[in-house]
Amino acid sequence: MKAVGVTSFGGPEALQVVELPEPHAGNGEVRIRVYAAAVNPTDTAFRAGLQATRLEGRPGPYIPGMDAAGVIDELGPGADGRLKIGDRVVALIVPSGPHGGAYAEQVVVPAASVVHAPAGVDFPAASTLLMNAMTARLALDALALQPGQLLAVTGAAGAFGGYVIQLGKADGLKVIADTAPSDEQLVRSLGADYVLERGDTFASLVRSMVPEGVPGLADGAVLNGRALPAIADGGGLAVIRGWEGPSERNITIHRIMVMSAATNTAALEKLVRQVEDHTLTLRVADVLPAEQAPEAHRRFEAGGVRGRLVLEFRS
Repeated sequence: MKAVGVTSFGGPEALQVVELPEPHAGNGEVRIRVYAAAVNPTDTAFRAGLQATRLEGRPGPYIPGMDAAGVIDELGPGADGRLKIGDRVVALIVPSGPHGGAYAEQVVVPAASVVHAPAGVDFPAASTLLMNAMTARLALDALALQPGQLLAVTGAAGAFGGYVIQLGKADGLKVIADTAPSDEQLVRSLGADYVLERGDTFASLVRSMVPEGVPGLADGAVLNGRALPAIADGGGLAVIRGWEGPSERNITIHRIMVMSAATNTAALEKLVRQVEDHTLTLRVADVLPAEQAPEAHRRFEAGGVRGRLVLEFRS
């Protein structure tokens, strides 16, 4: 079986095509023939070794990837009756788990982490959904804003930020989003009610618009402490890279860990339905052969990619 992984952590050049034994589904698991795997920030961090402690004692190669789309080709004993061989599916994968990540022709995943792919969507687009949309859902749930309240979003043109905007609007929130001039049309098309210039001045711009501050902010741009001045006393900040503070003015920092929801089947299925009812927009920047994973990582880390780069595992 072909996969893409690392034997030594490092830059994009550390990624290499490897041959692995064919995996088989165990109890409560399914095997997916992967056709597309999205490239996410968690993948570049994994490749660089930022999750190395979770892999201690295990031999390489280590396979990145949290987002896969493909077809079920094997069911383990006790696998969920929702699923059958031949189903088109998407999966939210924990790459530090026992079977590795999504950058492989075949992946074995807990059945609870697998849901049917959105109807009428090709594999590359389908692979861009679960990890980022679930992270956005968790951020909104943690902030727990009420319909009509103001939500601020940084990194609004990115995959996480775009999903936060769309899910926030579906929740009845008003959204203030950051943007570069070149992304303003995109961010507005995603549903932002107000757009402000992105960067270190975003918090002060929010305060100029909303003197008391916003009750919640989802920080896709990883401003961390620089985002706090935008938030009202007692409000919430949802962070996605594990920042722990310090905070101020009784603002609660919510550390969003998407792996905690990897087996929340009902929540994953709801995200699929929200693609099908056009609440959520899938965005693919480019599709590259899996062998070009180093180039995909280089492009991603260079910045400016709108939508997700996707690796394709061809037949």
